[in-house]
Amino acid sequence: MKALLLENIHDEAVRTLREAGYEVERVSGALGEDELIEALDGVDLLGVRSRTQVTPKVVAQRGETLTAVGAFCIGTNQLALDDLARAGVAAFNAPFSNTRSVVELVISEIIALARRLGDRNTQMHHGVWRKSAIGSHEVRGRTLGIVGYGNIGAQISVLAEALGLSVMYYDVADKLPMGNAHRCDSLEELLQSVDVVTVHVDGRADNTLLFGEQEFSMMRPRSLFLNLSRGHVVDVAALADNLRTGHLAGAAVDVYPSEPRSGDEPFVSELQSLDNVILTPHVGGSTQEAQIDIGRYVAGKLIDYSERASTSMSVNLPDITTGATPGARIGHLHLNMPGIMADLNRLVADHGGNVTYQALATRGELGYTVLDIDETDRELLVDVTRLEGTIRARVL
Repeated sequence: MKALLLENIHDEAVRTLREAGYEVERVSGALGEDELIEALDGVDLLGVRSRTQVTPKVVAQRGETLTAVGAFCIGTNQLALDDLARAGVAAFNAPFSNTRSVVELVISEIIALARRLGDRNTQMHHGVWRKSAIGSHEVRGRTLGIVGYGNIGAQISVLAEALGLSVMYYDVADKLPMGNAHRCDSLEELLQSVDVVTVHVDGRADNTLLFGEQEFSMMRPRSLFLNLSRGHVVDVAALADNLRTGHLAGAAVDVYPSEPRSGDEPFVSELQSLDNVILTPHVGGSTQEAQIDIGRYVAGKLIDYSERASTSMSVNLPDITTGATPGARIGHLHLNMPGIMADLNRLVADHGGNVTYQALATRGELGYTVLDIDETDRELLVDVTRLEGTIRARVL
C-alpha cells in the first residue's frame, strides 16, 4: 500500500509507515485541488497539514481508492469530512500532540507583548538603543481572558495562574475551570473584564469573524490580543484599525485568513509594520517535540485503521477500538438503518464463518461494524458490498 505525505510532515511519520511496510511518497509543499487529484492516483493513505484542502471534488474523484486521510495537526476544517465519510474514507487528526507547544508560545508572547520585546528587538537590529520603561509592564497581577477553554485553553489557564495572572474564560460548552479560573457567562463579560485576550476556538463556520470591530470596541483600552487558533476567526482590518488608534496596545497573530501555500509565496497583511505586533507563520505547534509526536500518532492511527479496522479517535466515522486480527476481520461502514446487522450476520453464516467478536458504533446517519470470524472465503467481500445500506466494506 502507498502513502502520500504533503507539507513537510515529520520524518517520524515516514519512519512509522515504512516500518509497517508502506511505500511512502513525500511532497514538501501543499497541493492545489487538481494537483492533489492527480497525485492521489494509486494512493491508499493521505497525510496533510493545514494548507492542503481535501475538497468534495477531490473526494468525488479519489474517494473510492483512498482508505484514510490524516491531518497531521489539530484542525480538520481543511478536510471535507462529510464527503469523506460518505465515501467510506476514515479521517484522523492529532488533537493533543501539539497542545504544550501552542501553550508555551502563548505564554511567551503575552510576556513579550507586555514588555514590548518585539519593538525593542527591531530597534536594536537597526542600531537604536532605547532603554526605557515606558509602555513596559509585568504580567503579574493582570487578568487574562481565554476564549475557548479546550485542551489548549485549559493548559494556558494553569500556566498563567502560576505566573500570577488572574484567569477568566468563555466557552460555548460548559467546561470545568482549572485552578481558580472564573467562567464568564458571555463573551461580552469577558472582553470588558480582562487585560489580555487569547483566542483558542475551533475552525467551525460559526466562529467566522468571531472578533470584529464590535468585539474589539468592548475590550479595555490598551489591552492585548492574541489569535493562535484560526485565521477566519478575526477581522484583520478591524484588528489593524484598533492597533493604529492605540485602543489595543499590542497583538500576536499566528494564523491568517489567507496564508501562503509555500515559502516561495510572499506574505502580505495589514498588520505588517505596526508597533508591538508579533507575527508568526502558523508555527504555534511547530516544535520538534510536537511534530515528532504528531507524526507518530497520526501515522499510527492510519495504520490501525488500514490493518486493524480501528476507527479510534476518527473525526468522521463511528468510534470502535480494535486489537490484533486473529483471523479474518470485516470492517463494514453502512447507513444507520434497522435490520442491517441481522443481514450481515446471516451473510457471514452463509459463507461458513463463525463470529468470534463483534462491535457496532453509530454516528448520526452512519453505522460501523467490526466482525472477527474464524474463517471465510474470497466471495464474502463481494457479497458484503451488495448488502442494502452498505457504504464501504473491507475484509482484512
